[in-house]
Amino acid sequence: MYSEWASLSAQISANSCGAQCFSVLNKFPASAGREVVVSVVKQLGTNLGITQNAEPSHLVKDEEVKWCMDVICFGLSLPLQEHETIKDCVNVYCEWLTALHPQPRISVPKPICEDANLYARQIINHFHNLFVPRQGESADTIKRQAVLCHRVLRTLQQTAQISQLMDRQTWDTLLLFLLAINEILLAPPTVKDDVGDQLCERVLSVLFEVWLLACVRSFPSPSMWKTLQESCAMWRHRVALVDQWNRVNLALTARLLEFSYGPAFPQLKNADEDGQLIPVGMSNDCVAQTWYRFLRMIGNPTALCSPHIISKSSHFVQWALTHEKGAETHQHPCLQQLPQIFLNAMKGISSQVDAFLGLSKTSLIGLTGGSGGGARNAISGSSSTNASSTTTAASGTSGASSSATASASSLSTVTIGGSGGAGISAGGPGIPGSTATGAGGGSAPAPAPTTPTSTSGPPSASSSINSLPLTSMGAGVELAVARPKCNSILHVFHEWLFEAAHIGGDTWRQNRKKQACEASKRPSSMIMEHRKGSISLSQPNSLNDPQSLPPTLTIDKYESGRAEAIGTLCKIFCAKKTGEEILPVYLARFYMALQQCLKITESRECDETLASILLHSSDLFRLDLDGINVLLPGFIAALEIVLPDKDLKLKTQSMVFNRTELRRSAINILLSIMVLPLHYQTLPIRDLTSETSEKMFTFIQLKSRLMNILMNALQVETDAQNTHMLLGGLLLCVQDAVTFEETELGGNASLSHNSSGVQHHEANLLSSDNAHALFVRATYLVCHRLISSWKTDLNVSLAALELLSGLARLHIRETDALECKRAVKWICDYICYQCSRPPPAHSKDLHSTIVAAFQCTAAWLMQHPYLLQDKDCLQTVLEVVELGISGTKSQSKGTDIPKFKDEKELKPASMRVRDAAENLLTIILEQVGYFPSECGPESISSLLDELALMKHCNSMVPAAAASSEQAIAKFKYFVTENSTILALLEEPLGNDQDPQPTVTLLIRGPFGRHAWTMQLRHLPRSKSGIKYHAINPGRPIPMNDVTQRPDCEQKNFPDGVDKVQPCVADYSIPTIEQMREQYGTASIRELEAMLENQSIHEKLAWAEADTSADSLSHAQECVPPSVCHEFHAARLFLSHFGFLGFETRNPHNPNEALGQPPQRPLIVLDTKSTAFAADLDRLDKLSARTHDTVYVFYVKSGQTSAQQIIANMAEEQAASHDPHFASMLQTLGWPVQVADHSGWTGFAHNSWSLKGTPEQEQQQQQQQPATNYNGSQRVLYWADVSSEIAFVVPTTWNLRYNSDTSDGGSISSTDQITAGNVWARSDAGESGPTKSKSRNLSLELDTNRMTKEPVPPTRRKGNVTKPTLLAQAPAKIFLVWLESYEDYLNFPLEDVLAYTRTGEELHTLQLPRANDCHVIFVHSLLSGLLRVKLQGPPGRMSFATPLVDGMVLSRRVVGNLVRQTALNISRRRRLDNDNYQPPHVRRRLKVQDIVQKYKMDLSEAELLAHLFQRAI
Repeated sequence: MYSEWASLSAQISANSCGAQCFSVLNKFPASAGREVVVSVVKQLGTNLGITQNAEPSHLVKDEEVKWCMDVICFGLSLPLQEHETIKDCVNVYCEWLTALHPQPRISVPKPICEDANLYARQIINHFHNLFVPRQGESADTIKRQAVLCHRVLRTLQQTAQISQLMDRQTWDTLLLFLLAINEILLAPPTVKDDVGDQLCERVLSVLFEVWLLACVRSFPSPSMWKTLQESCAMWRHRVALVDQWNRVNLALTARLLEFSYGPAFPQLKNADEDGQLIPVGMSNDCVAQTWYRFLRMIGNPTALCSPHIISKSSHFVQWALTHEKGAETHQHPCLQQLPQIFLNAMKGISSQVDAFLGLSKTSLIGLTGGSGGGARNAISGSSSTNASSTTTAASGTSGASSSATASASSLSTVTIGGSGGAGISAGGPGIPGSTATGAGGGSAPAPAPTTPTSTSGPPSASSSINSLPLTSMGAGVELAVARPKCNSILHVFHEWLFEAAHIGGDTWRQNRKKQACEASKRPSSMIMEHRKGSISLSQPNSLNDPQSLPPTLTIDKYESGRAEAIGTLCKIFCAKKTGEEILPVYLARFYMALQQCLKITESRECDETLASILLHSSDLFRLDLDGINVLLPGFIAALEIVLPDKDLKLKTQSMVFNRTELRRSAINILLSIMVLPLHYQTLPIRDLTSETSEKMFTFIQLKSRLMNILMNALQVETDAQNTHMLLGGLLLCVQDAVTFEETELGGNASLSHNSSGVQHHEANLLSSDNAHALFVRATYLVCHRLISSWKTDLNVSLAALELLSGLARLHIRETDALECKRAVKWICDYICYQCSRPPPAHSKDLHSTIVAAFQCTAAWLMQHPYLLQDKDCLQTVLEVVELGISGTKSQSKGTDIPKFKDEKELKPASMRVRDAAENLLTIILEQVGYFPSECGPESISSLLDELALMKHCNSMVPAAAASSEQAIAKFKYFVTENSTILALLEEPLGNDQDPQPTVTLLIRGPFGRHAWTMQLRHLPRSKSGIKYHAINPGRPIPMNDVTQRPDCEQKNFPDGVDKVQPCVADYSIPTIEQMREQYGTASIRELEAMLENQSIHEKLAWAEADTSADSLSHAQECVPPSVCHEFHAARLFLSHFGFLGFETRNPHNPNEALGQPPQRPLIVLDTKSTAFAADLDRLDKLSARTHDTVYVFYVKSGQTSAQQIIANMAEEQAASHDPHFASMLQTLGWPVQVADHSGWTGFAHNSWSLKGTPEQEQQQQQQQPATNYNGSQRVLYWADVSSEIAFVVPTTWNLRYNSDTSDGGSISSTDQITAGNVWARSDAGESGPTKSKSRNLSLELDTNRMTKEPVPPTRRKGNVTKPTLLAQAPAKIFLVWLESYEDYLNFPLEDVLAYTRTGEELHTLQLPRANDCHVIFVHSLLSGLLRVKLQGPPGRMSFATPLVDGMVLSRRVVGNLVRQTALNISRRRRLDNDNYQPPHVRRRLKVQDIVQKYKMDLSEAELLAHLFQRAI
């Protein structure tokens, strides 16, 4: 850089010698000189105003002044015993130097004031004598010398700062003087507590600070810079040099960033006094020049690894020659500091790289804590040798103060560096519980750091199993958006970093051997060193002779600095932006360095280099780096050391690593390479170093190793967040393997992994590669750990249950029924264990895990219905359901006598648990094996309602079937169990040709609406088709032969009746005579007359009938009676099903024992009210499943406004999309036409309605483009038995629609507080305030909560009815496809919210906010894989699996995993919401609400009478 310029070293030496022999008093004996000095200086000192008032100086001529200066010059070189005299000399000169100040002191002689610069130069040169170390002085006198030196340095620095008079020559003199005193104090080998050791920090800081001043006032010439560079090379064995160098560099870098990248760039925060290092008037150009020159000032830091180079100076040679035992120069004990100095230099460079990457907010602070997602946690250095002198804090800095953000001078114990992709933790130096930096003015030793476990600064993530961080997991602090390109940073630092990264590696050793060979060809010689004319011994054999080095200086002691360098390189390469080019030469050198550093030692320990690489390489495999996959075998080998080991052995020297953070970063790398084997399959991976293909792997061979790492890591992991990430990765693996076998192999599941000619044993490492084996291992492992160690942690339990639900949904051909049965058994055991924990443990979190476990059980049973055919499995599941609903099992052990449910007291663990168990029971009884029904998965309810049924009725004229009120009038409505509405229609439907007593039922219960038709049949259907009577059976032929009848007397009684003796009973019927006597003859006569009249009438009627045409004598044909078409079948149904039993209930029933009246089996509803139809409709609009909406956006590179992003979905833009985006959409759900759809559509007003499609609508739909899923006509939809999810791709229509109030369901946001109900306003007039219960994701507000829960456990009653407002808005989940990954930082969440209204927002107190939204970013890599980024609100339960922040997916599984993650996010949000009620509970409450409004209080007699009335 300065090769063409001459060095001023000779001038420095001349000045040093000149000052020492300058005074004439040197010609006299020392005692004479001393006496002169004492008398003269004492007199001069009295005039200064120190002890008495200052007087003007008597020295008025130049000669006088010069003579005095001659004396003072000699005085400054006196032995230190003459302390007072030397002190007076110093005082005089310091006063006289004020001549350069704007206001000189009164005591300054006139000649000096007139020619201040000339005299100042002489004074400055004379000061040299003060700094010369005196031999053999005591520690006390050395301290006194140091005090005077401090005074001089302070004066010179102050003068340089405030003087306006200094000319260029004076500046040069001052700088050369400072160089000279640094040289004289620092060049010799360090000796503890000598004057050089005491002043080291101070003289360097003054040199650098004054030099910076000179850069503003009088920019030093290239010769000066060259001299500075050469001088610094001689002081590199001093710790303070690198510390001060770092300090100045960081201060300059902070200024450089300010004007290079603008105010928006993250500011580099240095300690306050470091910020003042840079003089005020320094121009931007000057800052840039100075920054670069200072950066190059100490030469290549890797020279610090060569004690031979550092000890080349004449001072070390002199020491070696005078050593009594004879020694090499590089064996001086002070060189044992070199590894620490090298580490500090590397940390300084690392800090500058951090600053350029925008990590400066935290990276330069003492990092001692973990942070959200894999930070470089507490890599804090402390020397393993001679700790007392390693760390000296910057003068004036208190290391313990958290405001002083780690000045670079204290970098030796303060962690520097953050992480590229792994994350940075924030905090101050000296965070309690972690490392403490040295405090004080530069000499206090810092205590060696303890292994930090505490965390510092937001966001926190301790390594306890019970906590998850509040930030997104896996990713770290974001890099600056405007950061320079990687190439730019590498242009500046690559030479040093690459060289440092190779230290101790194979290539480094080879280079050393080459150098040694070349050197050994020359004879050992005395070489004259160009600088100083001193002699240095060159001993070539010592270059490669490790025996000659002390054990503290062997190359492995430099491991910490090497680790820092490779970590910094990883950070630089991880900062690559999408589409950014990195020069191939840099990539090649980086890969070579990484390969050297990833070499695994025989001891299989994790050393600092390996740990540093893993901590900072989280993103390496996610960035489209060309050829990065050549490092895959090396990284997998490293992960095999770090992840499966429970007690990881860390071989560290000067760095402290937090194992949890190290594991987290390793897991991040694992998640980014999991899908590579199945993606590239048999593609070979070339070895960087060997030419032959012996060591070549194919990708697919690495699969079993990756799986084993994953399984083993999960087996030993104790940190909650790490476990969460591993569980996500596990589901990704199994899902990917299953999908791969389904799609790619087409059924040929046995992919030959040795197809590339590898030995067979390679392929069969654990034969764990096929999907079925993975499924079995994953199920077993997760169930086992869930029961054994995860059950106490909410988030890990939820993640494990989510994973098990995901495994249940996989379609694996040879699914092992035994495995599935075992999994269900384990989950049931988990529920039992959680329910049986003691009362203090029963918290909201515990109940959340139980609810999730019930949901997980439902998923297994739905996907594997054959499990219920297994007697043991059925019993296990039903026992757990019973436990959930009632709080106890009826048989604790198999031998116990079962306890019947009416004898048990209902004490469920909580209402939420009871609701979840009820839900599972219903699914078992109604859905397992039957879902999806004929209606399709879009509805678990019947698609028939009153209107639809009436259209099929014979009695309903189609034209009249206009209103639901008319249809409802045909039905009778009853409520049973206070939770189920029965609607009974007694007319047969028109499609039934065979009239039978028929009743059609619409059953509306908590779990949906079901339609049944029942007939009372006397014969089974198989026989009822045969007609047993012909239409005209024909008459039999009459037989006219008359038989002869013998005449005989008709007897009414047997013959012997008269002989029977009468008894009292025979007389109980009175005779006619007795009647006459009793009633009189008149009434008897009347009766006789009536009988006579009657007989006359009858005779006349007979005669009339005989003569008429219908008489029997006219041979009339007999016709069967007409078939009855009208039946009162409702009574039959209610009676047969036991609803009309009015007997009193069981007094032993616990509910009735508590004083509740026996529940009426049947309540009649009054359907005449006009609002009844609207209320029924509202009930029908309450889905029996949860529903969610995911909004999908496509962001083109560089887009930041909502309008641009929404416009991407316009029809004309679709062609320019990434083709994979459209295919991902298709895998998210099924495209449905909104007009025909009876499930959730993404909009409250048109969901769950029964729709017929008129022809006009069909015509409109045909014009719609294929990709338009904005919800106007088409939407993507997916559902299972318990949840529905709609994927909406918003366009401008969504904004227009949302501001429109014409629809019944969409009310503008101004209405949101006043609207009593979205569908029916008529309820607004109800008197009295209604208690409203929170309905998260609900579609209604009129929640007049009954005070009586259906069969509630009494102890819970108070909690259930507490009135709450609708506080929580529905979760907003966005899926964003990014063309450029960095655009996630600028995604306009606030603005796109307007396009994502569902109509439910009106029911919440607050509209959804941007920081409550969950965003899943998906970025397509060049390899065809997809990178995931998760963003969401801080919260204990925000982040659901299977997607994990930073994961890399294959396109095969993206739709499936995104959908599962969205569902799981929503489930977790509901679990975390205190006021959330499951859909079936909301439906039940709605039914109770209808009962309260419309019930008719009928007595039993009135109820029976009501049954005999026709509906209409």
